[in-house]
Amino acid sequence: MQVGFIEAASKDNAATILSGHNLFVLSLESADSAHWYDRLSSYFSGVSRKDFVIFNRQLAILLGARLPLNDALRNLSEQASNPALKEAVIQISEDINSGLSFSQALGRQTNIFSEFYVSLVRAAEVTGNLTEAVQFLADYYEKEMIITNKVRGAMSYPAVVLLMFIGVVVILITVVFPQIGPVFAQANVDLPFFTRFLLSSGEFLGRWWLMLVIVITIVLATILDYAKTNEGRAVFDELKIRLPIIGKIYIPLMMTRISNNSAVLLKGGIPMAQTFEITSQTMGNVVYEEILRNVGQSVRQGETLSQAMTKYPDYIPSLVPQMLAVGEVTGQVEEIFTRISALYARELDDTIGNMAELIQPVLMIGLGALTGLLFYSILVPLYQLISNFGA
Repeated sequence: MQVGFIEAASKDNAATILSGHNLFVLSLESADSAHWYDRLSSYFSGVSRKDFVIFNRQLAILLGARLPLNDALRNLSEQASNPALKEAVIQISEDINSGLSFSQALGRQTNIFSEFYVSLVRAAEVTGNLTEAVQFLADYYEKEMIITNKVRGAMSYPAVVLLMFIGVVVILITVVFPQIGPVFAQANVDLPFFTRFLLSSGEFLGRWWLMLVIVITIVLATILDYAKTNEGRAVFDELKIRLPIIGKIYIPLMMTRISNNSAVLLKGGIPMAQTFEITSQTMGNVVYEEILRNVGQSVRQGETLSQAMTKYPDYIPSLVPQMLAVGEVTGQVEEIFTRISALYARELDDTIGNMAELIQPVLMIGLGALTGLLFYSILVPLYQLISNFGA
């Protein structure tokens, strides 16, 4: 039994197309009407970045060893541990056997292989450089994974520490403080403001924790739902660029991605305007997607690439169009993109390294100060309590 997607104007047309391929239709459902649990299941059963990188590297090695494409795919399908990837590779192999080209077969697996990937393979099939193209893709996705992991690593450490600290505070004000609060009240101890604040917070959480959980859940669900809309995506993607700390990481990350994609596509023989239209689909940021589409359209209308990029100084550093202007004069735009990629990859590494070195002492000082306030809120009333008993 096979499960998959097919594009058609109606269910009747889809059934006709499938029947024409000697397939017996058991169930046919519009993708737009998929249930929420189907979407949740597809999220957890997707292909991870690591699995995808390993697949590309293995495919590059097998093709480099001059193994026929279909034999290579068959071997990879047997080795794949991810069910979704395994099914996709089997389907690609079957499509090739039925007469489709590799790029056409990949194009039917849009949930795994992007337009960027398919376009580069399509160009390589025309030029006869499929092995080189797959090698380029393997290198590219490995670099992407390394960069993404570095960014996530830089952000995850302070987030985990803060969450642990918040957890400790919640336990203190909901479990510990309610036990000692009545003792202070009976002894008429004059409590500091911070102690009174923590006691009131613990009492509030004890009474209204369920309502608070419901409100937070509703707020988070509203924000996440808004983030899925076109307007919401644009707002949050703009915030990533504008926020002081995140922006210092995000802009070099986008420049590295743009340069990597453009260099690979241009080396694969894709025209300049089409290169930027394809690259726009791989950015994961609607602001940069719109910018790159506009750049591609400007190039198509006769503008030079450097002139088109200078229109967006808030999003593309001035160094990029300046270097590209030199590449346009010398005819080495691909090489310039490679150098830009290396430049911003180093800048990204330096920024992440500096932030990691800076975050640790700042975080320790901040947490130390908050911990001191917690101890102050407990020890001062205890000292007064002991003094009252002594008197």
